[in-house]
Amino acid sequence: MTLVVTPPDDLDVALLDAARDWLPGRRWFPAKGTQAELTLVGGLALADHVRVLLVRAKAGSIDAVLQVPLVLVAATGDGGDATGEAATTEVVGHVDGRAVLDGAAHPAFVAAWLAAADGPGAPVDPATARAVSGEQSNTSVILRAAPDAPAPAAILKVLRAVAAGENPDVDVPRHLVDVGSADVPAPLAWLQARWPDPSGVPVEGYLGAMSAFVPQAQDGFELACDVARRGEPFDDLARELGAVVAGVHADLVRAFGTDGSTAPQDGPEQVAAAVANRFAWAVSAVPQLTRFAPGVEAVVAQVRALPVAPPRQRVHGDLHLGQVLRSGTRWFVTDFEGEPLAPLAARTRPDLALRDVAGMLRSLDYAAAVGGLGGDAAQTWTDAARAALLDGYAGAAVAQRVDVDADGRAVLLRALELDKTLYEAVYESRNRPTWLPIPLAGLERLAG
Repeated sequence: MTLVVTPPDDLDVALLDAARDWLPGRRWFPAKGTQAELTLVGGLALADHVRVLLVRAKAGSIDAVLQVPLVLVAATGDGGDATGEAATTEVVGHVDGRAVLDGAAHPAFVAAWLAAADGPGAPVDPATARAVSGEQSNTSVILRAAPDAPAPAAILKVLRAVAAGENPDVDVPRHLVDVGSADVPAPLAWLQARWPDPSGVPVEGYLGAMSAFVPQAQDGFELACDVARRGEPFDDLARELGAVVAGVHADLVRAFGTDGSTAPQDGPEQVAAAVANRFAWAVSAVPQLTRFAPGVEAVVAQVRALPVAPPRQRVHGDLHLGQVLRSGTRWFVTDFEGEPLAPLAARTRPDLALRDVAGMLRSLDYAAAVGGLGGDAAQTWTDAARAALLDGYAGAAVAQRVDVDADGRAVLLRALELDKTLYEAVYESRNRPTWLPIPLAGLERLAG
């Protein structure tokens, strides 16, 4: 069922006014540090006292439609409702004598969401809803089958920045499960809506999705950091992870096919030009990177000399250790959404599967550094983990329809890792200057 967003009414206007000061402080708010213009796209009445606002936030180059679920309850003055069931839910403001609560993890919102959603569903109890702390771009809510259930049954992701069209984080796992993949959490429910774009044309997109909960899961990046901190090898885990990534790439080909718009012989030139452009952009932002120019030029020349490149296909697009989970003896790949604020076309564009591998390799460097390793110890740890991951992934090349030899794959992988590292150098210089040595060390290895 596709819900239809209605034009904003007086209640929606009052709710947005109540939330204006609260919104900029959310971790998922896209325009931090600037004065954003907030306007109402419309609202959805999911149930009595449950309202979802779609709010357009504009600031400079940022133009996003945000989903803001709200629950109205009788105000008690203690941050909760009259029955006390939502005493731990954050109060956004007050409207007409009622408290306005952040609804994403409120039982009333979750119950209404489940009632409206499509999909096979799952036996979950909305009263057990608990928001995951630390979420950045969305709000994830853990649900159990019953309050005394031994383990969570599902996780609901409430998308904060919504966009027209298919959402990769919903669409891709659905396709993967359809072709038999067991390496992604199974989708259980999803909710779509229709709203007007800035020109008034109706568009449709996802508001959220619920998937099976991965029990006793460890975040892949946290796990790798802990292993590095203990001075233990990550090799076996990296090798298994490489094999899982290869399997997901093969399943993505089965589910979506490959892209025939780029001829195999044209692929190397596209990669080479992208790396050259990335370097020019990075140097303009971080002038100290100029010293890597000869090494970058050598990598670009090696790529241009390749006769062919593998076909482009659907990929994860933002793969790193923080996007995988370890449960028992298994790895799971999650979060296919990509950059939430990037255009949908960019997030679903076919690419080289090796770009995902490059992201994983870069993540190993970060895990070693955050885990406290340095110097020769870090080099030894990452070299072994990188080799193991690539060994586990090696079977992926078998699925490619273009014969690219091992040397050619190594050249492409180095170029794609270089591209990622240049991006990291700019990001760290702007946001976490104390972390800049991590990508700089990577550049010494790749282009020094």
